[in-house]
Order: sequence, then structure tokens, then C-alpha cells
Amino acid sequence: MAENSRFPTEEHQSAHTSSLKRRHEGDPEEFGSPPKKVDTGEGHSQKVASHYNTLQECGLAERSRSRIVHMRNFNNWMKSVLIGEIVEKVRHERRDVAVLDLGCGKGGDLLKWRKGRISSLVCADIADISVDQCRQRYDDMKRRSHPNERIFSAEFLTADCSRELLSDKLSDAELRFDICSCQFVYHYSFESHSQADTMLRNACERLRPGGFFIGTTPDAYELVKRLEASDSNSFGNEVYRVTFRKKGEYPLFGCQYDFNLEGVVDVPEFLVYFPLFVEMAKKYNMRLVYKKTFHEFFDEKIKDEQNKMLLQRMQGLEQYPADGRGRLASDNPEEYEHAERRAKTSGVRLPLGTLSKSEWEATSIYLVYVFEKMS
Repeated sequence: MAENSRFPTEEHQSAHTSSLKRRHEGDPEEFGSPPKKVDTGEGHSQKVASHYNTLQECGLAERSRSRIVHMRNFNNWMKSVLIGEIVEKVRHERRDVAVLDLGCGKGGDLLKWRKGRISSLVCADIADISVDQCRQRYDDMKRRSHPNERIFSAEFLTADCSRELLSDKLSDAELRFDICSCQFVYHYSFESHSQADTMLRNACERLRPGGFFIGTTPDAYELVKRLEASDSNSFGNEVYRVTFRKKGEYPLFGCQYDFNLEGVVDVPEFLVYFPLFVEMAKKYNMRLVYKKTFHEFFDEKIKDEQNKMLLQRMQGLEQYPADGRGRLASDNPEEYEHAERRAKTSGVRLPLGTLSKSEWEATSIYLVYVFEKMS
């Protein structure tokens, strides 16, 4: 990594985090916000809202033809396992489970909350059209449910959760949550200290003691490592691409990069320096329970037979080689050389479940986190 980098290496993070502890209550400028912002006002927020508002909702048939259909299913499985485990943990202590879905999008996790038999849900997102579609999904789910099934109550809020306080918008001013879920969203708030803090406040302020803040976000260390290994300010493959404005300097806030994932995401994002994230969360009495990369999480959870069966049902991996009824996600044989090697070196018989090389590389930039409210 370049010597003038302001984004600490993992080897240096312990000393850097100790410094942050001493400065945590000081001037937000001390956290390293960049001297010059790419956007002013709500410019970036509107880009995010506009992107997700214009992203078309496609049916299952069209989604199945996507180059990254299995990666999307794989990521969805990761969320399912995470959400399922945390809901189950809360249900050991409480009969009624209240959830805040922070950055709910079009409601992709509604069925997970239904499966978890939660009691109430608040869905919040910056994109108003997405919120409307989320509400419609909920109404359809409730209408089609069995008469004897108890479906959770739901409230839907359109808000920039990095700039607006949800407590000012909730219909019940006394509402408290057991879980806040923030899936593939928190990194948008790291444009500035104030935005990251407001997002954290929305996520954690109304959690009950013992409640959990869970989520998924890009792994800043992995992104920087791949950038530094690149001979340009960009890296990626046939399904994703990450392009930084500048190589070699990584401020703690406002470190913007452009992220493109085929057919799903094409919007600017910000690096989340995780040790700083952990320190900021302490302001709201949050303790980090664990942080794992997607590969670490997968390797651990796939050992459970129920999780393995769920992965099969969700088609989170594709069959290699393909049978006569289907085709592989990629026509490039090099995309499956790792599957061939695994079969030869480990004695696993073909066919086997896998992702293409490009999809593995794309999904491995993410991590899973769980915080717990202490008091």
C-alpha cells in the first residue's frame, strides 16, 4: 500500500483504533473527513435514490437468465442464514419480535421476516418507489396468506436514513426494536462523519438492551487490497467492476468509488473503515459480536445440514457440469477451472455445486457483522 495512504493496513489497525478511542468524543473533523467532497448537500443521496427507483423489478423467469443469478441467490442465502439465526436468538428471550429493516429496498427480505414469525416490522428506505413496491409486496403477501396465519404488522417510511431521524417519523413514538437489519446499505452513509453517525443512531438508538444490529457491507480492506494489486485505479471481472477516484489515499470518510454489478448496482459507494465503525457504535452502547467475510461465514454455516438444504432450495450454487436441461452461467471454460481442480484434488465427484470464478470474486468483497445492544 502506498506510504501516503490514510487508510490503515490491518497490521496497523490496533494502534489506529486506540487513537480513535481517545478522539471519539472530539471534533468530527478529527476522524479524517476529506478536505474536498465529491458531492455537496444531498447530491449523492439523490443519486442512490434515483438509481434504485429506476431499477426495474423483474420476474423470476427473467432473473433466472441473469449472468449473476446464482450469486444473487447465494447472497440471499447468506442473509437468510444471518437473519434466521438472530431472530431465533431473540425469540429465546422474547415472544414478540420487533424489527427495523434499514434500507429495505423493494422488500426482498419480507419472506425472511415472515419465516421468522416476527410481530412487527418497520421498513425504511431513501427510494420512495422502492418503498411503495415494498408495501405492495407486503399487502400481496398478507392477502395470499392462510386465514389462520398471523402476519406481522408493518409500517413503511421514505427517508434518507443518513440525514433524517426515523424517530421523528414513526407512528409510535415509544416503539422499541429487537433487531435492526441493514443489508448492503450502511456503506452509503460513510460519505461523512455526521451521516455515518445518523445512520448508526437510526439503527441502534431504539434497540432494546440485548437487541441486535446486523448487516452486510463491502469489506474495505479487501477492496483496497485489490486496488493496490491493480495496475490502474480500477479492478474487477466480467460481472463486477470497482473504480476509485484516486489510488493510494483512503480517507476515513468520503472515500468514494464507483461500483458496478451486472444488472443490479451502478452507483457510487464509500469505504467503511471497520475499526472506526466499531468505535462509533460504542456511542450507542453497541458491542461487536462478530465480523466475518462472506467466505468465512459460508464455510462455517454450510456445515449445518439445514443450511445446506436451504442453499440447495434457493439455488445459491449452480451445478457443474450443467446437465442436459440447462446451461452454465458463463460460456468461458476458465470460469470453472477451480471446480475441476477441486474435483481432482479433493476427490469430490462431479457434478458439484459452485459459482463461476467471477461470481466468487464478486461476492468475496463483502462481510457480515453483528452488534449487540448492551444497555
